[in-house]
Amino acid sequence: MSPTTTAPLNVLITGCSSGFGELAALTFADRGHQVFATMRTPGKSVALNGRPDITQLALDVCDAASVDAAVSEAIRRAGRIDVVVNNAGIEVFGAVHLVSDDEVLRQMDTNVLGVIRMARAVVPHLVANGGGAIVTVGSIAGLVGTPYGGIYAASKHAVEALTEAMHFELSHLGVRVSVVEPGQFATALGDNGLHAAAMIEGSPEAVRRDRFRTAQRTLVNGQPAHPQAVADAIYCAATERPGKLRYLVGADAELIAATKAAMSFEDFDVTMRAALDFHD
Repeated sequence: MSPTTTAPLNVLITGCSSGFGELAALTFADRGHQVFATMRTPGKSVALNGRPDITQLALDVCDAASVDAAVSEAIRRAGRIDVVVNNAGIEVFGAVHLVSDDEVLRQMDTNVLGVIRMARAVVPHLVANGGGAIVTVGSIAGLVGTPYGGIYAASKHAVEALTEAMHFELSHLGVRVSVVEPGQFATALGDNGLHAAAMIEGSPEAVRRDRFRTAQRTLVNGQPAHPQAVADAIYCAATERPGKLRYLVGADAELIAATKAAMSFEDFDVTMRAALDFHD
């Protein structure tokens, strides 16, 4: 991926307290762009606290008033927003039949409604200013449902659908929309995930889920890659022309997507179980 050289942009990024969002904020700032790094509680990122050139704002994607206030403040300070990166997200772990309504709602409120709330807040502004870019951090889970991650995968499948729809709705207005689809990377997302209360430690479901997570690591030789690659993909998605709708990131994501696209689901099932040595 090769980013196109651009004039300085005003960039608003959600979920910047750690991981992809934090690195994306640093990446845009290092390349001369004005960054509004948002999170529920500004000041949580040591890396961003040391960067006076990056403006931190409070933004909770689950609160429409918070979204509107942060977007308005960024516009007030910079005059306009050119790029929005939807990075804020959480992950709920649990078998689909064991996840409660509240756990499902929390997953969808953050990962799906959060993207929609941001679109409501920024699309009119982008259109009025002649265009811009919206980049959403999805996941390879948006293309493949994973056991014990079905609710998270459902939220990321929704992000895929929203991205496609928004592309058709906004491209003629100068707004480019794309989704970045990482595989396994070394971030705090999994460690900070919400485990369904009904997934009791030591239960057959919990034991099998842990066995699957261990098997997944074999696709990255047991060592997830550094997340800077995802930050670089976000930057490319925001700046390169003409750009793409989807940006797969990581050898495991590319392998899984290519394998699934090349065969029936039944053959994919057999192939992936063999590759993961995950058999019942």
